[in-house]
Amino acid sequence: MNRDDEAAYREFVSVQMDQLRGLAYLTCGDWQLAEDAVCTSLAKLYARWRKVERPESYARTMVVRAAVDEVRRPWWRREQAVGDAMPEPAVRDGTPDVIDRVTVLGALRTLPVQQRAALVLRYLEGRTVQETAETLRCPEGTVKTNTARGLAKLRERLDVAEPQGSIAGPGQIERAS
Repeated sequence: MNRDDEAAYREFVSVQMDQLRGLAYLTCGDWQLAEDAVCTSLAKLYARWRKVERPESYARTMVVRAAVDEVRRPWWRREQAVGDAMPEPAVRDGTPDVIDRVTVLGALRTLPVQQRAALVLRYLEGRTVQETAETLRCPEGTVKTNTARGLAKLRERLDVAEPQGSIAGPGQIERAS
């Protein structure tokens, strides 16, 4: 890699690092695993820097895939079954917005990783069903199913009624893209 490419890569990492960490955390629910996922993804991006046309999209896709892979590893399941529950983030100022975010993040962490990843990509990243399916390497129908089931579980855990006219209710498949 020449100096210009190296400088461009460093600039990209400095600008994108916090967003990539946040995306990885929302996907896997653990800051250490999120950091591992981001580092793994950025190492792969570094090796392919000159070949990648859209580094932001590539990095985000790789981070989600790496975060999902980190959670699927057998040691993680074993540690989670034996270890204590994840600690709740501290709420410092007690404002309703902060409390709501902490509550939603806590509920999001309880979802299976595929449902969590589908919800993060669809609603927090704003990706389409097709883009989400490509990122997660699964059929679009699976994305729709995971989205609908994840939303239903979130509503249940947050004790929120299903919105009137909802297209992604319990037992239904999301119809919109």
